[in-house]
Amino acid sequence: MSDDGNARVYPTRPYLAVSAAIFRDGRVLIVRRARPPAHGLYTLPGGGVELGETLEQAVVREVREETALEVEPVDLVGFRQAIAHDAAGRVERHFVILPFAARWLAGDIFLNEELSDAHWLAPAEISDLKTTEGLAQVVVAAGVRIGALR
Repeated sequence: MSDDGNARVYPTRPYLAVSAAIFRDGRVLIVRRARPPAHGLYTLPGGGVELGETLEQAVVREVREETALEVEPVDLVGFRQAIAHDAAGRVERHFVILPFAARWLAGDIFLNEELSDAHWLAPAEISDLKTTEGLAQVVVAAGVRIGALR
């Protein structure tokens, strides 16, 4: 990302981000965050939208940066709001996240420093993990939209 990551801690505005529920052979890619926000939680690959970038371009870039995979964003499947407050009640982080259903096109997983683990899982297997809020619902909506789930 070209934006200063420090501006995202105690921000003056919400930050726009994208994520991708990437399906391959009926399984979805789930990753674990190696640092804040969502440190240690399983979630979808993704990150901030850069100035001048379409949402779809941001999905492709973020997935490539984080996992080395090539994907095709198919459709937006909702939104999530991630707002974290510190002990004093101040807004420490504020993200509006737009998750996409996406298809795997090519590549093998090679994680960058933002991620510590990755698995291709059947959507039902996600319930066994400690995840970001609403992850299972996003995965189901994406799977239905992309035709991976009926």
